[in-house]
Amino acid sequence: MTHADLLDRYARLIVRSGLNIAPGQELVVTAPVEALPLVRRVTEHAYRAGATLVTTLYGDDVTTLARYQHAPDESFDKATGWLFDGMATAFKAGAARLAIIGEDPALLAGQDVDKVARANRARSKAYRPALELIAGHAINWCVVAAATAPWARSVFPDLPADAALEKLWNAIFACSRADQPDPVAAWVEHSRNLRQRTELLNAKRYAALSYRGPGTDLTIGLVDGHVWKGGESLSRNGITCNANIPTEEVFTMPHRARVDGTVSATKPLSYQGTFIDGIRVRFEAGRIVEAHADKGGDVFANMIATDEGAARLGEVALVPHSSPIARSGIVFNNTLFDENAASHIAVGQSYTDTMKNGSTLSAEALASAGANASLIHVDWMIGSGELDIDGVLANGAKEPLMRKGDWAA
Repeated sequence: MTHADLLDRYARLIVRSGLNIAPGQELVVTAPVEALPLVRRVTEHAYRAGATLVTTLYGDDVTTLARYQHAPDESFDKATGWLFDGMATAFKAGAARLAIIGEDPALLAGQDVDKVARANRARSKAYRPALELIAGHAINWCVVAAATAPWARSVFPDLPADAALEKLWNAIFACSRADQPDPVAAWVEHSRNLRQRTELLNAKRYAALSYRGPGTDLTIGLVDGHVWKGGESLSRNGITCNANIPTEEVFTMPHRARVDGTVSATKPLSYQGTFIDGIRVRFEAGRIVEAHADKGGDVFANMIATDEGAARLGEVALVPHSSPIARSGIVFNNTLFDENAASHIAVGQSYTDTMKNGSTLSAEALASAGANASLIHVDWMIGSGELDIDGVLANGAKEPLMRKGDWAA
């Protein structure tokens, strides 16, 4: 099968299984300029599915970097609020959201850390109206990836540029099941398997999860009305979508004040163009009180200082070490893929639909129940083949949940 054939299958999968575009619905897309061939395929399939208007906003690493090299200092406290307000308006009117990612994971390495932090903070504040709609699953949305030369070079530094790009594309197709005879049918089966796992976890009603592994001794309390989710999900607009392609996780809401202990990252984190590696933190009463990183520590410190909720957890996710992405042996330097190779946690904003009736509650009621609020939501990986996880029942009894990174039952 040719690359063009696989790209077309991938685009159809994104529209049909990822977004599940409804007739009469608009679609807002963001993508790097290098993803133009994929965007064109997605646009065609979206119109074939009945979309009324597809609007794409392109980003470019070169012009992004130019800002940090040449823009006046005061510009780093500004963001395109008008653009994000427009996106929020589109979402409120029923538009779907597709994010195609693939930027250089180390684009801003060597740039002024303070400028990076200020720009990220300004963007997060401006994006908040749109983020709240996404985090509350008000619309059908999806995040996917497109291979780009800088990203491929970071993953396969020893290969020639063309070979690295081809290998990364093939890995994306394989991890996304786009290379299977019927990718859409494969996703129906995959979602069914993830749903079975969430049903088992929801029946257990664990009060907390207990983690033990190298550099990790952590207890994560769950909100009392938590709901485990994974795979396809019903949005509040009545459309079922898969928010991430690929995905191997089941996830729920931790209680913002019930996290204690130490945890070490098992994979590097690429955050807004900067690598952060060797993360080690300690939680007390839900908040990070000590934080270290072997690389990118300043960026990590600025990230968790974005606001009060940025140093607390908004998501906890379980991924078996035997997942297809983990078995590939590839460190993608991209959270969309690496988070689906390992169990992970996320600091920042909670997904309100991971609490019973959470999407209908006020901000005050959510906070009272233990949900976290923040301008950011950043996943980082803590799972490995050496991690054991127990489910903690309300009476304090523990049950094996994962052993050596895989499901215990």
